[in-house]
Amino acid sequence: MATEPTIAALNTALDAVSVALVVRRNRSSRLFAVVSDYWALTKPEVNFLILITTFAGFYLAYPSSVSGFSFALLIRTLLGTLLVASGTAALNQFIERRFDAQMRRTARRPLAAGKLNPAGALCFGILLSATGAFYLAVAVNPLASLLAVLTWASYLFIYTPLKRKTPLCVLIGAFPGAMPVLIGWAGGAATISREAWFLFALLFLWQFPHFLAIALMYREDYARAGYKMLPDFDADSRFTRAEILGCTVILVLVSLLPTTGRVGSMYGIGALAAGSFFMYYVIRLTKSNSRALATQVLHASVIYLPVVLGLMVFSKP
Repeated sequence: MATEPTIAALNTALDAVSVALVVRRNRSSRLFAVVSDYWALTKPEVNFLILITTFAGFYLAYPSSVSGFSFALLIRTLLGTLLVASGTAALNQFIERRFDAQMRRTARRPLAAGKLNPAGALCFGILLSATGAFYLAVAVNPLASLLAVLTWASYLFIYTPLKRKTPLCVLIGAFPGAMPVLIGWAGGAATISREAWFLFALLFLWQFPHFLAIALMYREDYARAGYKMLPDFDADSRFTRAEILGCTVILVLVSLLPTTGRVGSMYGIGALAAGSFFMYYVIRLTKSNSRALATQVLHASVIYLPVVLGLMVFSKP
C-alpha cells in the first residue's frame, strides 16, 4: 500500500507534467497564431488571382514550337512572383496599419489589430520582396525581375499614398495591378510582345469594375480612414456606376479581340458568354445604388477573369 509521502510525490509529479503540457500547448498555440498572422500579411486570397494571371501570361507566351513545356521554369516564375507579391502585401499593410485600424473591413488585420510588431512585419516584407526579385533575376530572367520590381515600387510608392489624395488612385493602381501577366509573359518568352500588351489591357480594364465595386461597398469605411477612392461630387454614386458600366463594356469588347490571334475560334463564344454574365450584374448595379448589387458585381468580376484567362489557355493553338 502506498504511503502518504509517496502519494504526495506522485501528485506533485503529475501536476508538473500537467503544467509542462499546458505550457507546451500554449507555446504551440502562440506559434501557430504568429505564423497565421504573418501568413495573413501576405494576402493569400489576392495572391491566388495574381498567380492565375501570371500563369496565363507564361503559358500563352511559351513558344508553341517547343515540344516540351518547361514546368520547372513555370514554377520558378510563379514562386518568384508570389514572393514579391507577398512582400508587397506585407509592406502595404505596414504602411497603412494606422488607417486600417480605422476601418471595419481591415481592423482585424494583424498589424492594425496590434497582433504583430511593425518592425518585424517591415523586415518580413522587405525580405520576401528582395528574395523574390533576386530569385526571378537568377532563376527566370532579368526582365521578369525588373517588371516585378517596377510593380512593387509603383504599388507601394505611387498608388498607396495616392489613395489618400485623389480618386485617380484607382487609375494609377490599375497599372501595377495588371503587371503580373507581363511578369508571366516575360518568364515564358523572355520578351514582351504586342500580345502581352493585349493581356495587360484586359487586366487593366478589369480592375475598374472590380475595385470600384469594392469602393462602393465600403464607401463609408474608406471615408472614415481618409481614403479618397471615390469622387466627392458623386454622392449618389451615379457617376461611379456609369464608370463601371463603361469600363465593363470596353473590357468585354477587348476580350473578344483574341479570336483572330493566338487563341482558337471557340474562345470567342466562351468570352462572349462570360462577358454577358458579367454585364448582367453590372447593368443591375447601374439601376440601383445598392451595396448588395455592388457585392454581386465584385463576385462576378472574380469569376469572370479566371474564366476568360482559362478560355485563352485552353484555346491556345
